[in-house]
Amino acid sequence: MRRLRKIKIVATLGPASSDYDTIRALFEAGADVFRLNMSHGEHSDIAERHSIIRQIEKDTGRPIAILADLQGPKLRVGVFANGQEELSEGQDFRLDLDDTPGDATRVQLPHTEIFEALEDGATLLVNDGKIRLKVKDFGKDYANCVVTVGGTISNRKGVNVPDVELPLAALSEKDRKDLDFVADLGVDWLALSFVQRPADVEEARTLARGRAAVLSKIEKPSAVKNFDAILEASDGIMVARGDLGVELPVQNVPPIQKRLVRKCRAAAKPVIVATQMLESMIDSPMPTRAEVSDVAAAIYEGADAVMLSAESAAGSYPIEAVSTMNNVAVEVESDPTYRDVINASRGGDKQTVADAIVSAAREIAETTDIQAICCFSQSGTTASLVARERPQVPILGLTPVMRTARRLCLTWGIHCVPTGEVGRFKEAVLNAVAAAKSEGFATEKDQIVVTAGVPFGQAGTTNILRVAPCDDRLIYPQDQND
Repeated sequence: MRRLRKIKIVATLGPASSDYDTIRALFEAGADVFRLNMSHGEHSDIAERHSIIRQIEKDTGRPIAILADLQGPKLRVGVFANGQEELSEGQDFRLDLDDTPGDATRVQLPHTEIFEALEDGATLLVNDGKIRLKVKDFGKDYANCVVTVGGTISNRKGVNVPDVELPLAALSEKDRKDLDFVADLGVDWLALSFVQRPADVEEARTLARGRAAVLSKIEKPSAVKNFDAILEASDGIMVARGDLGVELPVQNVPPIQKRLVRKCRAAAKPVIVATQMLESMIDSPMPTRAEVSDVAAAIYEGADAVMLSAESAAGSYPIEAVSTMNNVAVEVESDPTYRDVINASRGGDKQTVADAIVSAAREIAETTDIQAICCFSQSGTTASLVARERPQVPILGLTPVMRTARRLCLTWGIHCVPTGEVGRFKEAVLNAVAAAKSEGFATEKDQIVVTAGVPFGQAGTTNILRVAPCDDRLIYPQDQND
């Protein structure tokens, strides 16, 4: 199944999309990656959905990526004697460790780490920022606050602390168990919540033991501040705009999104733009024009993927939501302005042989009659570097490693093709020609560009390029032993 657009679509599975027929329909509508939300569902539910995806992969003959999204630590207030209370602007309100049910003057905040990290004047946000509290004074087990934005506060509402870096690990005990479970199950990507520092990513990578790639969710101001180091430690990034918009002024989020997407592209690491992209389609078969513009903006920026959350997991129109996102992507990418924007945003120093090879591959493909760039790669490095160039022609990612093929399903523009092992570049070229023709990217009259790293089996050795005809001119007597 050949996609008619380069950006990838991530669809979250849930109650509205948990059976074979619906998940297959989502895949056929355009989903390239399926997200399993570890905040909801038992391990048995996750295992069942994983099994269905792998069956669809087998039935369609196309690699499919699976992303498991870890919940992360959840900071919440305790309970109220009346279930809820109304807080008014200007009133005093206390948070403490006392587990006595709360009232209009106080409630439990069962997280000592927050009190340890507080500073005078710090802001506490409750219920996705609907209630704002300013700290007047605090101790090791309390914080006296003044309400700056009032409203209804009720049992176990979430708390955000945007002003300080909390001494909390990104992985809770639940996350550790979930990580081990899904890594053994065979997911391809792990999305790590509550990332504040690169050490959080390294901990997850150690626990994953190479069983899955680690993708960091950028959802806290501290993660934005430490982004360069987090990006270096990560295999991929998710810009989680919903949480960023709670902890930061909403007007700050669009420029942050643009900046992070460009940095990910320069690093040749996939980046997902996520949260509330087609939110209205939870209940409506049609999106708003503002939502379509939001999706289009992420595509124009050159993001690797856009993501659906509740729209496909719990909404009434999951397949329509994927189809809408697919249609928007096809239309945007056919706009001449899109190519102008993508070309203008191509940057970064070209300092290595690999950089030069992939840059040359794009230039040759775009200035001559080339139908596709075929990247033979064990680890996915070559294909990722070519994708960073954002070429106009299709990219075929050929690999003998199924795990690599699945992971590359998240990367912009790559059509993944599992192939057999090769020992010589000549074999790689032959496989590339066969794949380009069988997958419908070229005919016997066409030419392709083939890139690879020699010797094979060593990651990061992209060092060879060849323009190959797709007919019997490929093999000459003098290069039988190439």
